Amino acid sequence: MAQRQAIVAGGCFWCTEAVMKDVIGVSEVESGYIGGDKPDPTYKEVCTGNTGHAEGVRVTFDDTQITLAQLYDVFMGTHDPTQLNRQGNDVGTQYRSAIFPLEGQEDEAKAAIARWDDDHPGQQAVTTIESGEWYPAEDYHQEYWDGEGQRNPYCLAVIPPKLMKLRKSFQKYLKEEA
Repeated sequence: MAQRQAIVAGGCFWCTEAVMKDVIGVSEVESGYIGGDKPDPTYKEVCTGNTGHAEGVRVTFDDTQITLAQLYDVFMGTHDPTQLNRQGNDVGTQYRSAIFPLEGQEDEAKAAIARWDDDHPGQQAVTTIESGEWYPAEDYHQEYWDGEGQRNPYCLAVIPPKLMKLRKSFQKYLKEEA
């Protein structure tokens, strides 16, 4: 088993976390902040859009079950990578579509965006490739969908369609219990 990590931002981290947790080979998904200037930001600070951070997730996965390229394809296909600084009603740079490649992952990130663009003529991705320091979000944001999120009207409106997209378009990458 070869454990690797990937960091992506596709709007609300609760949504991205819920999707990634259902992907084969994924053993952990941590919500957090990345790409900004302020060390150790809080959720309240990031929500202002003034820190430069994106809401993201750090995914730990077994690359003998799913490759980085496949994981990036799931990411690109389960949010709208064509919306600049927004996902649905969430608007601001903190909700941007971005990949934050770790060492040796930049070529795979570029290739994932190119695959999206090739497969969706006229719908060019605005997903950026960025760097930054990772800051875990507060504890109450972790595994949010599995707890509080299933009682949160926002989550109930936004997360199930993303999970349906995962099940429809990426069935071969689903965990059996998903």
